[in-house]
Amino acid sequence: MATAKKAAKKAAAKKAPAKKAPAKKPAAKKVAAKKPAAKAPAKKPAAKKAAVKKVAAKKPAAKKAAAKKPAAKKARKPNPAFMKALTPSAALASIVGDKPLPRTEVVKRLWDYIKKGKLQDAVNKRLINADEKLRQVFGKAQVNMFEMTGLVGKHLK
Repeated sequence: MATAKKAAKKAAAKKAPAKKAPAKKPAAKKVAAKKPAAKAPAKKPAAKKAAVKKVAAKKPAAKKAAAKKPAAKKARKPNPAFMKALTPSAALASIVGDKPLPRTEVVKRLWDYIKKGKLQDAVNKRLINADEKLRQVFGKAQVNMFEMTGLVGKHLK
């Protein structure tokens, strides 16, 4: 029993200095650096500095939000170039109709045609599998949805 007590005391003695030593070194540095500025406990100035940093970080964000508010109040004007009615080619007219339409309406009607015919690829929804009508417009069997508008633009005058 005596050896067990001695072993426990040695283990406790070894653990205690190990925990205290790292705690004392940073505390000594903080106290030495902060004594000339203020005699307050070490935790309060650190908390004040953190609060000051947080407030300073929030102020620019508030300014940006204030700058965006007037822009949000303005009414959004559509670009007249998108709203200009264009005549589709014969190949495109078989899908969207032969009347002059704005680009936005042409794309909307194309998507209606694609969804109605279930022409989106089952695995990758970004790809459109062209049927005979769309193959005349696109020029290939499968098209990425992002390049579709560029290919359709060639069929509008």
